[in-house]
Amino acid sequence: MKIVSPMATGNGAYIIHKALEDKIVGYQVKSYPPKLTYVPFFLKKAVNTKNANLIHTTPDYACFFQHRTTPSIITFHNYILDPWMTPYSSLLQNIHYKTDLRLFTKLAVTKANVITAVSRFTAELARKDLPTNIPIKVIYNGVDHNFFRPTTPKKNYPKKIIKVLFCGNLTQRKGAQWLIPIANSLKPNIKIIYTAGLRTRNSLPSHPQLDCLGAIPHQAMPAIYQSVDILLFPTVREGYGLAAAEAMACGLPVVATDCSSLPELIDEGQGGFLCRMGNVSEFAEKIQLLADNPAQRYEMGEYNRSKIEERFTVDRMVRQYTELFEKTLENSKHFTKNS
Repeated sequence: MKIVSPMATGNGAYIIHKALEDKIVGYQVKSYPPKLTYVPFFLKKAVNTKNANLIHTTPDYACFFQHRTTPSIITFHNYILDPWMTPYSSLLQNIHYKTDLRLFTKLAVTKANVITAVSRFTAELARKDLPTNIPIKVIYNGVDHNFFRPTTPKKNYPKKIIKVLFCGNLTQRKGAQWLIPIANSLKPNIKIIYTAGLRTRNSLPSHPQLDCLGAIPHQAMPAIYQSVDILLFPTVREGYGLAAAEAMACGLPVVATDCSSLPELIDEGQGGFLCRMGNVSEFAEKIQLLADNPAQRYEMGEYNRSKIEERFTVDRMVRQYTELFEKTLENSKHFTKNS
């Protein structure tokens, strides 16, 4: 089988589809720069999907790749059309989401043979908002737990400097606006290390407890997770939470926002702490608690590693998608024979 996956680069969805390409024979990601979506009608010329047996992509621009004679599967990695996100988007983004992107997404949904989502939360948002009777199947994203893994066990000993990692684009959606206020509420021995993200290349104002690593390639991220003690994830909305899952696979406790899909991934009090959105004092309190308790950091990290191995591996994800691809192709052949 030949499965073509047109994908814009520079986001978590692209990483997941590349993982499918690595594991599934016949699966091919055809990437394009995100700026090409400014002129979406050129997408069809930029990415050729005519010889595909099956098309698998995200719903936002899927309508430009779908063909009447080729079955298609669309996967919601998040649901940015949700009006709840309006305060965390720019004016131009909000106009885009309410007009052309909503139209493109609706067209993709009506043309799709199968719809999937990466969490129950995301599936429910899409189901309530879009005109479709097709059931939305949940396939959680998977982490390569052999690649994202702890190095040596983080023993129960105190450290002079505790490193807290924030990784993601420096946007309001990821909660970057709260990093400095959180840092201001922490003891001086706690440092927040942050990346510039996959799409943003800026940095925050200088601060004695903030260190910018710049843009880090995804292949280099395991070493980053292994070098820190806690993951800070103050996001306002996640379709799944890939960075949190990767950090969990590397044996880190997570302090995250209690929102969207994250309670499906992080177990409160066992793998970390879930805080009220934007509550700086609560985030700082939980980080400080973990900083002062190396045994608890270790136990939570071990719990998270086990949870990823049991429920969120890349092999499990690949197996579920492979079964779905084969079933969709078989149903398409059956329909063609009887039409």
